Amino acid sequence: MRRFIMTIVFLAAAALVTSACGGESAGSDGGKLTITATTGMITDVVRNIGGDYVEVSGLMGAGIDPHLYKASQGDVKKLDDADIIFYNGLHLEGKMGEMFEALEKRKPTVAVSSYLKEEQLHAAPDQGSGAHDPHIWFNVKLWISAAEVIRDTLAEKDAAHADYYKEQAAAYIKELEELDRYAKEQIALIPEESRILVTAHDAFGYFGEAYGLTVTGLQGMNTMSEYGSKDVSKLRDYLVENKIKAVFIESSVPKKSIESVIEGARQLGHEVVIGGELFSDAMGDEGTEEGTYIGMVKHNVDTIVAALK
Repeated sequence: MRRFIMTIVFLAAAALVTSACGGESAGSDGGKLTITATTGMITDVVRNIGGDYVEVSGLMGAGIDPHLYKASQGDVKKLDDADIIFYNGLHLEGKMGEMFEALEKRKPTVAVSSYLKEEQLHAAPDQGSGAHDPHIWFNVKLWISAAEVIRDTLAEKDAAHADYYKEQAAAYIKELEELDRYAKEQIALIPEESRILVTAHDAFGYFGEAYGLTVTGLQGMNTMSEYGSKDVSKLRDYLVENKIKAVFIESSVPKKSIESVIEGARQLGHEVVIGGELFSDAMGDEGTEEGTYIGMVKHNVDTIVAALK
């Protein structure tokens, strides 16, 4: 609590300094826009659309769980220095919500989920009444909406290069449409009775709906929620009853959670293997194929197909 209060105080002080200096942003003098994004998925889209006219800093790197993330003092400076801040919204970055509310009073602080309609979102009953599943990037069609939010925000903030941002976005959205087709074609290769995806936490609901998989996880949609022996037993029995041969670990969730389920099934005489590691709430290392949104989705699709086919 003390650290959070200090963070808010820091932001308030920084706001006074910015106001005293006339409120000029890094992009206001014709230079590049300075962008801060929360997750790697958002950072990657901003880089693809912003291209030559943006400098992007991402707060959450490979293996970082956004549900549990706490902003450091270095992050606060990146947020304060930015011309625009992009975040996922839908309470994905739960511990940063009040910070975004403070920041949006003095600079564009934009949730990339803001164009989505209620009927496009999944409910998250384990997160409280009216809550929604924040893992929208797992349906590529929904993630196109995030690209559109970023395109429009950049074009409004930097009107001189609006046409550039629109052209970049059009080319990138075409790639996303191709990725969506790829995912549908590859998942269709899995026998229908084997299209069951079991993971450490329930992050793949949008993916399952979009590409025809039944999805279940040990933990709820938010990794802040605890799982207990009843959850392990329930998932263990599900594996045995449905004769599921492979489950998946996640790069941002400790694998010991799913290993306890595998061991439980083994004790009942049912062998289950780890089908591979999926990227859920974070992408791969920067500079790798999985360190891009498109590469991450392809990796997940290929890993799932190889294990379940």
